[in-house]
Amino acid sequence: MKILFIACLSPKTGNNTTAERIRDYIENAGHTCELRDTAEFESSAEVAQLLSQDPLFNGALAIHLFKAGSLLLDIQVPFGVIFGGTDINEDIKNEQKCLVMEKVLQKARFAVAFTEKMKEASELFMFSQRRKVYVQPQGIQTAVAKNFCWTEFLRSADVGTARVDELRVFLLVCGLRRVKDPLYLAHVFSKWHCQDPRNVLIIIGPKIDPVFSAEVESVIQRTAGVYMAQERSQRELHAAMRKCFALVNSSISEGMSAAILEAMHLGVPVLARNIPGNAAIVQHGITGLLYSSPQDFVDQSQRLMSDCELRKTLVKSGKDYVEEHHSLKQERETYQRLVATLQ
Repeated sequence: MKILFIACLSPKTGNNTTAERIRDYIENAGHTCELRDTAEFESSAEVAQLLSQDPLFNGALAIHLFKAGSLLLDIQVPFGVIFGGTDINEDIKNEQKCLVMEKVLQKARFAVAFTEKMKEASELFMFSQRRKVYVQPQGIQTAVAKNFCWTEFLRSADVGTARVDELRVFLLVCGLRRVKDPLYLAHVFSKWHCQDPRNVLIIIGPKIDPVFSAEVESVIQRTAGVYMAQERSQRELHAAMRKCFALVNSSISEGMSAAILEAMHLGVPVLARNIPGNAAIVQHGITGLLYSSPQDFVDQSQRLMSDCELRKTLVKSGKDYVEEHHSLKQERETYQRLVATLQ
């Protein structure tokens, strides 16, 4: 089969990484998979025209029920969809978007949710299509750059490196866009840093929204203890995670944060904002710590600093959780089986 696969492909984002991994699964099963960015198309008519010009396409796949799924409404070949996160958590609150997503799910042969909670959320609005929705968590694999220099990484983010070994670096990994809310902790963290300069927060990720990225940079330049690092390759990012004190997530909405799962797999404690997408994979006090406000973040961080046994529990349980529930083998088998139903 030849499959058209549409997703938001901003470089070095979770969506991009997930799409490339799933494309590999499809091609490893003997199919051809053409991965295209949603930004290439302005309407579903353009996608339908593409498929009419190339009749060799046998099916299609999309990540994000609204942004990508809506582009498949006019095609004549069978297709499947994968929930992205903001579609079910945010877009579904918009009546017009909800109607479009329901049409997409009605036409889709199957849909994939990363978590049971995401599937349950979709059923509240699209109950009649619930039998089409399968749950398959993201598969996780990590690899660390061998020649990574932690001191150089800190220097590149303009962090003073006089006492590198004494620093407690909190690493916030996210693409710079509003839904990731990277400045949520900035004010309270800066106050905490002034009380104890060893605590620093580094934000790292691609500048997806240029206007918002400029706003973030402007705030950080005048905020003590909060820094921004240039995006790195995945191997370098994983190496930085290994060196940090804790991985931070401050998103308003998440489907399934790959950064959280990667940190767990690398044996790094996680401090995640208490939102449904994070609470679905972080069990508070067991596999990570959830916080509900900026001050709560500081309180949970101080708890992590003072309790060595808690840290050991989070590291071990987090790694065990990822290895048990986020298997690449299981993910590969699921997508290969579902794509076969598009014949």
